[in-house]
Amino acid sequence: MDIRNILNNLPEVRHPVEKKLSFNVKLKWTLIILLSFFVLANIPLYGLGPNSLANFEYLAIILGTDFGSIISLGIGPIVMASIILQLLVGSGILKIDTSNPEGRKYFQGLQKLGVIFFIVFEAMIYVLMGGLQPITPNLTLILIVQLILGGLAIMFMDEVVTKWGFGSGTSIFIVAGVAWRMFAQLFQFITPTGENCLANFSEGQTSCVGKVLVIIHSVINGAPTEALAALAAIIATVIIFLLVVAAQSLKVEIPLTYERLRGHSMKWPLAFFYASVMPVILVAALLANLQLFGILLENAGNPILGTFSQGHPTTGLVFWFSSSNLLDSAIKGGLSQRLIWQSIIHTLFFMIFSAIFAILWVRTSGMDESSQAKKILASGLQIPGFRKDQRVLESILKRYILPLTVMGGLAIGLLSAIADILGALVSGTAILLAVMIMYQLYQNVAQQHAVDMHPALKKVIQ
Repeated sequence: MDIRNILNNLPEVRHPVEKKLSFNVKLKWTLIILLSFFVLANIPLYGLGPNSLANFEYLAIILGTDFGSIISLGIGPIVMASIILQLLVGSGILKIDTSNPEGRKYFQGLQKLGVIFFIVFEAMIYVLMGGLQPITPNLTLILIVQLILGGLAIMFMDEVVTKWGFGSGTSIFIVAGVAWRMFAQLFQFITPTGENCLANFSEGQTSCVGKVLVIIHSVINGAPTEALAALAAIIATVIIFLLVVAAQSLKVEIPLTYERLRGHSMKWPLAFFYASVMPVILVAALLANLQLFGILLENAGNPILGTFSQGHPTTGLVFWFSSSNLLDSAIKGGLSQRLIWQSIIHTLFFMIFSAIFAILWVRTSGMDESSQAKKILASGLQIPGFRKDQRVLESILKRYILPLTVMGGLAIGLLSAIADILGALVSGTAILLAVMIMYQLYQNVAQQHAVDMHPALKKVIQ
C-alpha cells in the first residue's frame, strides 16, 4: 500500500468551513482545550504504583505535562517526531519539497504518523523500563493503554488549537505548565509529602517550597543565607524575563516598494530570533529525553548515560549536558570547579544545538530566503534599486536570513543556559518558552481582534 494512502486516511480534526475564524470562536476553543488540559493533568493513572515521579520534573516542564497523570507523555511524541523528521529532511535523506502545498501536506502527514508511533513507543518504554511502574504486573497493559489514550488526546487537542484556536496546542500546554509551576515555586505551602508547611512556620526549620514563604520564614528566624538564596532565584527570573522581552523586539527591517504604486513603501521585518522559539524547544526536548532514557536505563541496571540522585544527574553524559544552580552554590559556599565546567559544557550544548535546529527549522518550515522571496514578489513588492528577479531577491535576503538564524539560535541558547545557571524559579528554557510564546500569542490575538473590529484589514493582513 502506498504510504500516501495511509497518510490520507489518518484520523484528523476537520478544518473550519470559514476561511477566517472570528476572535470569539478562536478564544472559545483555546479556553476549552486549556481547561481540558488541566482536567486531564489531574486525572491519575489507574494502577500506578509508588514511583519516583520527582525524577521526571524537568521533563514534565518541557513536555507540558504532569507525570503520574493520564497525559504523562505530554507533547514528547509530537516534539520527537518533529525533530527526527526535520533531521531527515534537512540532511536530504528524505526528499520532501516543503515549499509547495502538496509537499507540506505530505510532511505534516508523515509527522502525524511519527507522532502516533512515538505515542505507542514511549508509552511502552515508560512502563516496561520501570519509569511508571504498575502496582502489580497484571496492570501493565492497562497502564500502557491509558498512556496511549492520553497521548492521542494531546495530539488531537494540539490539532484543535492549531485549526480552531490561537497559536498551537503545543505552545498553550507549555505556557500553562510553566505558569502553574512558577506560581507553585513562589507560593507553594504543601510539601512533597502532602503536609502543610505553615503548621510549623514559626519554628526554626520549615519545609516550605514557595520562595516567598521561604524569605518570610528566613527573615523571622534570622537565616540570611536562605533568604538571599530564595531572593536571588526571584531576581534571576525577573532579569531573564526582561532580557527576553528586550531581545524579542530586535529586528532587521528591509525597505520595500510597491511596483504599481509609486511613492508607497513598507518595511519587511526579520526578527533577531528568526526561528522563534522552536530551536530551544527542540534542544530542551532532546536533553529531557536524554535524561528520561538515562533514568530508565539506570532503572534497568545499565547506566550508560549516567546515574541519578533524586531526579538529578550526578555522573555521565547527562550530567555534563545538564545544569546546576551556580548562584545558589556560590551563596551557600558549595561552588566547585566541577560545577563550573558543567555549566560551560551545558551552555555550549544549548548554543550549538539551538543554532543547528534553527537552521533546520528555517529550511523545513518555509522561512528560508527562497520562500520569503516568493512571498514578497507575490505581494507586488520589490527592493528599491534592484530589478524584480527572484534570484536577485533571494541573494539579498540570504545576507540577512542565514546570519539572523545562526545568531538568533546561539543567543536564545545562551539565554536559556544562563537562566538555568542562575537558578531561576523554573528552567531557563521554560522561561524563554513562556515569554516568547505569550508574546507571539499576544500578537496573534491582537491581530485577530483588529481584523474583527475593522474587516477592511483582512485584505492587508492576507
